[in-house]
Amino acid sequence: MPLVSTRYSVTTVYVVRATKRENTVNGSPQVGQRWTAADVPDQSERVAVITGANSGIGFEAAAVLADRGAHVVLGVRDLAKGRQSAAKIKDRYPQADVAVQHLDLASLGSVHAAVKELKAAHPRIDLLINNAGVAMPPKGTTRDGFELQFGTNHLGPFALTSLLLECLLPVEGSRVVTISSQGHRVRATIDFDDLHAERRYDRAAAYTRSKLANLLFTYELQRRLASSGAATIAVAAHPGGSRTGLMRNAPLGIRAGVGLLSRVVFQSAEMGALPTLRAATDPTVRGGQYYGPSGLGEQRGYPKCVQSSVQSHDQDLQHRLWAVSEELTGVTYPV
Repeated sequence: MPLVSTRYSVTTVYVVRATKRENTVNGSPQVGQRWTAADVPDQSERVAVITGANSGIGFEAAAVLADRGAHVVLGVRDLAKGRQSAAKIKDRYPQADVAVQHLDLASLGSVHAAVKELKAAHPRIDLLINNAGVAMPPKGTTRDGFELQFGTNHLGPFALTSLLLECLLPVEGSRVVTISSQGHRVRATIDFDDLHAERRYDRAAAYTRSKLANLLFTYELQRRLASSGAATIAVAAHPGGSRTGLMRNAPLGIRAGVGLLSRVVFQSAEMGALPTLRAATDPTVRGGQYYGPSGLGEQRGYPKCVQSSVQSHDQDLQHRLWAVSEELTGVTYPV
């Protein structure tokens, strides 16, 4: 009997099915590559906004960027926890320049309010890292009535990126990095007839849907940026299996399985943050690329350019999701 139901355990299913792939991406050899936090170039005079940066891979990415000289803004739902996280980064790196911004991606009102404050404080932004997310909570909705995971993981970042993009577009080397998951490969569909799971709610299916949406969004955004000649690029990343609190709301069976995997397979949050950091800072990164761990099943290891599912590259699906997302959020992109 499996320790975790394959009906729900997105990570477990993918680990079991994973097979070794040729370690090349777009013809470029990846064997033996060990990109680490030490490879993050100097970030002095750069402004980085990171959502959900009070814990997990977001916190670790923020700490490294701050250590390299960036002014880092932690976009957090809980200001008290955000301030504690900023203090921890400053304890670790006394020279760190860290600020905290209230931002609840489950509320479009909060997104608009945060953007107003961010634009006033930072008319020039170099990095926007869409890291915040929720995983497999009980059925719920955002402040605006969207299914909680789709609303928080996709629609919130979609609106935030649109509203902040004018601060990134004039900045040479600016990037939008959106964090997806290997879960986008497992049972992920975009059901436009039931986007908010009003007929049937499945925690894992709703999560994988939101993670597929992250990639569809990234690829469509990159195409629009490129066609407009923008200096900004859009990139995606995933952390593999990392020991964070992301699954704290998942059903008990999944949490038990994740707990076992975390001891046997998963890597530290510091390692899990490396794909984000590489996508955000490596000067060789190109728009539309996707970064993840290099090990078996992309569950652990040093970051490299990886491939997402065939479905994530469906341009018709990307166009349709984009149009629906603009309609739902009421935002319009400047590209």
